[in-house]
Amino acid sequence: MLMPKRVKFRRVQRGRLKGRALRGNTITNGAYGLVAMEPAWITSNQIEAARIAMTRYTKRGGKVWIKIFPDKPITEKPAETRMGSGKGSPEYWVAVVKPGRVMFEMGEINEDIAKEAMRLAMHKLPIKCRFVTREQLNKEVEG
Repeated sequence: MLMPKRVKFRRVQRGRLKGRALRGNTITNGAYGLVAMEPAWITSNQIEAARIAMTRYTKRGGKVWIKIFPDKPITEKPAETRMGSGKGSPEYWVAVVKPGRVMFEMGEINEDIAKEAMRLAMHKLPIKCRFVTREQLNKEVEG
C-alpha cells in the first residue's frame, strides 16, 4: 500500500472538500484517464484495489500511472476512550481528491481494453468517475 516514508509535521486536521481540482486535471503520461466527478478521501487500500483490478484485466499489458498519493494521515482513538487525552494515532492514509482530478492514467493499450479496465477500477472507488481520452480532456480544458 502507498504511504509516505516519513512525515515532517504534526497530525493534520480534517480540512474541507470544496471546489474543483486546479492541479492534476490533465492527462500527462498515458492516452486514457479516470477522472473524479465528486470530492472524496481515497484510502491507500482503495487505490491499491483499483490498481490491481486494472493490471489484472489488461494481463499486465500497457502501462498504468497512479496520479494520486495518500499523504494525509487519518487518526482514530481507541474504542471506549474517555474524552480528552489528545488526538488519536494515525490509522490509515488518504489522498484528497476533488472533482476534475485525473486519478489513474493508462497508455500503450487498446481503447476498449483500457475502458473496461477503468470501469472495473471505478467499482473499487467510493466516488463517481468517468473515462476520458487525452483529446477529449484537452477539448474540455480549452473550451
